[in-house]
Amino acid sequence: MLAGLALVIIAGLGAYAFTLWREVRRRQASQQDELRRAHEKCLENLELVASALLQEQVDITEGAWRCKVLLEILDSRLMERDSFRPFGEVHERTRHLHTHQARHDLSSKERFKEDKERFAVEEEYRESILEAARAALQFKRDWPASLH
Repeated sequence: MLAGLALVIIAGLGAYAFTLWREVRRRQASQQDELRRAHEKCLENLELVASALLQEQVDITEGAWRCKVLLEILDSRLMERDSFRPFGEVHERTRHLHTHQARHDLSSKERFKEDKERFAVEEEYRESILEAARAALQFKRDWPASLH
């Protein structure tokens, strides 16, 4: 009788373990799907911003910042690549500049000074940012092999 009870308990625990295992597999698959969709969205946005940079539809500074963020979302190590380094350099050189409401709150003189500084950085990095944008488009085309 004890052996029968033990078998019932073991069978119940086995069924419960199997149910938990299936739930873990389902959640892992869901997480993988969510990650895949997030990567697809980032890659779409990266393509849009890089293309806008090349067509001069977005400022060098803004485009560089956006590309940097998107690449870091995909994999933070991407900014270590020589081909993407200009995005990080422009960010580093311009991150102290005011944006949005803070920029609006500046005096005309302060805004002019910041614009002058931003234009100088954009001029200095224009070609390397455009080359980085081309590299970003190639990265997107070669995805996912380009990740490694």
